[in-house]
Amino acid sequence: QVQLVESGGGTVQAGGSLRLSCAASGRTFTFSRYTMGWFRQAPGKERELVAAISWSGGSTYYADSVKGRFTISRDNAKNTVTLQMNSLKPEDTAVYYCAARGGSRVRAGVREYDYWGLGTQVTVSS
Repeated sequence: QVQLVESGGGTVQAGGSLRLSCAASGRTFTFSRYTMGWFRQAPGKERELVAAISWSGGSTYYADSVKGRFTISRDNAKNTVTLQMNSLKPEDTAVYYCAARGGSRVRAGVREYDYWGLGTQVTVSS
């Protein structure tokens, strides 16, 4: 069984920063063989991909709304993926989910991902 556990959410003022982390585990789960993504879902909106990173870390994807502000990284030795979020805006408020997709290619669709964490709330006040 695969577990993805997010941490680092919270409430911050606009312009502030937060760092989200996701720890992956599982007896048969080879973290380095999975593309990892961070999604978010705001109330009344669809879940959307914010950032993703290929299994080697050599390829990344960012939604236009976060380019230049968010940075995704991974540590395959520690089975962790991190999302550094700077210059936060109220519209970044959402539940943020960590997700894993088997394979090396970055994909944006929710259905492309095999495993999900339970999410962590990020609230940005104006």
